[in-house]
Amino acid sequence: MSHHYISFKDVRYSYPDGHEALRGISFRINHGEKVALLGLNGAGKSTLLLHANGLLLPSSGEVNVGDVPVCKKTLKLVRRSVGMVFQNPDDQLFMPTVAEDVAFGPRNMSLPEEEVERRVSYALDAVGCGGLRDKSPAHLSGGQKRSISIATVLSMEPDILVMDEPTAGLDYAARRQVIDIVSAFEHTCLIATHDLGLARQLCPRSLLIDHGRITADGDTEYVIKQLLH
Repeated sequence: MSHHYISFKDVRYSYPDGHEALRGISFRINHGEKVALLGLNGAGKSTLLLHANGLLLPSSGEVNVGDVPVCKKTLKLVRRSVGMVFQNPDDQLFMPTVAEDVAFGPRNMSLPEEEVERRVSYALDAVGCGGLRDKSPAHLSGGQKRSISIATVLSMEPDILVMDEPTAGLDYAARRQVIDIVSAFEHTCLIATHDLGLARQLCPRSLLIDHGRITADGDTEYVIKQLLH
């Protein structure tokens, strides 16, 4: 059984106020693909991403991670496979030190402490922040916070990386670092972004969402043309 692909089948989702945010979403992302999710503000990008690891569950339809349907009973397994990087790094950084933040996920998996330490070192090295392990996240720059938030997910060694606006608000150097991190990730990626340069650099394929529906799916240059049309 592979956990490296993700599929949505006629997924619909309405918020408690009745707003229908997703209206029959269907697509599949295969093992190793890097796919951008494009669309205007309010199109449904973040809502879609929150379904990828069960932070939201469909009103109808089905999300699958590999052969596993995303539902209440499978959330623990799904969240080991799907790592979510939120738009605001402060949503993921809440421990006294960087190292403790990066160790939080592996410790919750009840891994031996030596394995936790190995994963912390691996994840911090992967994002170029090994020297920050004893720092307080509150004292980091925006770019450093973004890198550490990615490290907290990489330490879980996910099969699928889901990212919401990973370069928003970053300067050139920090943006370049995020692109390098994602380029080095060898598994499946789904990235919601307004950064069309990032989509062009990282993602051969893109999805376009508009008012809760996928209106284009294909080559990134083609999809960008549909977005800008």
